[in-house]
Amino acid sequence: MNIKSTLETYIRRFLKFGIVGVSGTIIDFAITWLMRDVVGLYDLLANAIGFTVAATTNYILNRTWTWRSHEKKVGVEYLKFFTVSLIGLGLNTLILSLLKHLFTFENEDLDFWCAKIGATLVVMLWNFFANNFFTFRKKSTPSNEKA
Repeated sequence: MNIKSTLETYIRRFLKFGIVGVSGTIIDFAITWLMRDVVGLYDLLANAIGFTVAATTNYILNRTWTWRSHEKKVGVEYLKFFTVSLIGLGLNTLILSLLKHLFTFENEDLDFWCAKIGATLVVMLWNFFANNFFTFRKKSTPSNEKA
């Protein structure tokens, strides 16, 4: 496989990952909002719950569509994916905490949501590369994948 087709495969995979990520972000933000604003949980706890629910749905979609994994040890693969997601959660929480203090709008809700968007964008890059080269590496290499 030449460099051009390898690059095209990674770009296509990243776009699919991004589409799955949008659905996960919607789930994450909805659950976070529900836990924070309706249930009344602390910001970072609500964020952790939203992130965890989204990570599980993202695993299913990324396994079946983005990487088309046929790994028979689904539990092991899920644990790898979830480990990457937990590291992502740690990064997300750290970045969210830092950015929340940097944004100083008149509205505390705006501070939180702007920080959450920034954290989500950074963690998306971590999640893609870690899953590409760790979680799904063995059974889904660019040379094995066709669109």
